[in-house]
Amino acid sequence: MTSAEANPTLNTEAFWLPVWTLSKRELIRVFRQRTRIIGALGQPVIFWILCGSGMRSSFQPPDWGPQELSYQEYFYPGVAVMIVLFTAIFSTISIIEDRREGFLQGVLVAPVSRLSIVLGKIFGGAALAVIQTVFFLAIGPFLHFVGLSPPLDVGFTVTSAIGTFLFVVLLSVTLTALGYVIAWPSASTQGYHAIMSVFLFPMWLLSGAFFPPADSGWLKWVMAANPLTYGMAGLRYVMYPGRLTGGMGAMPSFGVSLGVTVLFCVVCVGLSVWLTTRRSSRDAR
Repeated sequence: MTSAEANPTLNTEAFWLPVWTLSKRELIRVFRQRTRIIGALGQPVIFWILCGSGMRSSFQPPDWGPQELSYQEYFYPGVAVMIVLFTAIFSTISIIEDRREGFLQGVLVAPVSRLSIVLGKIFGGAALAVIQTVFFLAIGPFLHFVGLSPPLDVGFTVTSAIGTFLFVVLLSVTLTALGYVIAWPSASTQGYHAIMSVFLFPMWLLSGAFFPPADSGWLKWVMAANPLTYGMAGLRYVMYPGRLTGGMGAMPSFGVSLGVTVLFCVVCVGLSVWLTTRRSSRDAR
């Protein structure tokens, strides 16, 4: 019997120490490169202000929302998901950079669990996404004081704030794991950006973040098959408790939204672990 088997504490430390180390490394790398924070947070905020101002007069609230719902209130949770997505993209690009610099190969040959490696990278990126998204959600209702947006009828309570935070954490882990799945087999950052342009951004666009889900036609089925549609709907429920009517039109209920999002998270994390444990000639480069 080895010392690790005799002492379960050693097993626990051996598992969680790499997770903490890799997560901390991701945070340090980003905070030393402030332009990444500006890019991941600044672009969605500008997008929210400009699109909200331009589409304010033409927006018609969907059947499941209150009639007084403005476009910037509707788009507010969508921008939060956009920040999570952008942060996940930028953080998982480091997988490609780490492989090119040789750091990833050093981690893979270390006597640590592959699950520890995966969770370390995912938790680091997810923590960044949560920090930036919570910051945006906190300052959003106050932007109308400087004339950048109309007043937002959000009115966070303790319950809704906690629910929003937990759902943002779930979405952050999910989208970072999805970024991990895409980045791991990518040979270059150019290829990763190409996938982002033709897959990840349209995935966000067809989630109901930018415009309400369709209730008829082929677009309805595309949006219904998009797992991010349910994450977007779930975030709306926890941000606007009591103001939305689930099950009407193309809006899924909160139970369905939460269940699909959790399942999608588990699948993405599982695929990340499987890709990491699979031997590939690229790992030796």
